[in-house]
Amino acid sequence: MPAWGEWVPSDGAPVTVERDPAQDAARTELLNPAYHRHDPNLLQRIRDWVLEQLDRAFGAVGLPGGGLTATMLFLLIAALLVAALWWRFGLPRRTARAAATLFENTGPATAADHRAAAAAHAAAGAWEAAVREQLRAIVRALEERTLLDVRPGRTADEAADEAGRVLPEHADALRRAARTFDEVVYGEHAADQAAYQSLLYLDRTLGAARPTLTGAAG
Repeated sequence: MPAWGEWVPSDGAPVTVERDPAQDAARTELLNPAYHRHDPNLLQRIRDWVLEQLDRAFGAVGLPGGGLTATMLFLLIAALLVAALWWRFGLPRRTARAAATLFENTGPATAADHRAAAAAHAAAGAWEAAVREQLRAIVRALEERTLLDVRPGRTADEAADEAGRVLPEHADALRRAARTFDEVVYGEHAADQAAYQSLLYLDRTLGAARPTLTGAAG
């Protein structure tokens, strides 16, 4: 039998290979990807490690179930983690989205028409619709006063920015109103009576406000 580091060719004369080169050759051979095609990926190795640690913990405290119990606990922890992230960050939403236009799918109407519609929705407890109509009334009133140009595709944020330049003392309130409108449209927050009342108050306040002549409308 050949000694370590020796191999015997067909002519029977042993050839001695140094120990370190032999080990290096073996390690190089083992690095061949063909030997690792079925190795678990990183996620699988992490899962297996976690399950192994849980299994050991159960064994240490004498709990029954072994690997099955560890697997169930792992799944429970994963479910709780997902639930916590869902509660913290809410439903996944697109990071980029088109802003809703104020007068989308609505025909020509006066500020009085929108106010009447908002009041009717509020009387019925339909606060989302009341908020939408009340903000439309605010913007339409500013258009009727020529403080804003008439632009059907204007968004709530654009209207707030433009009106804020003409009525700078109310710029913050206008931005808050536009944010409320967007949140209602996208369902991020449910509207309520307080949201509607705040817009109604803003509408009345802006009706008595005097524009800053140096501001630019539109």
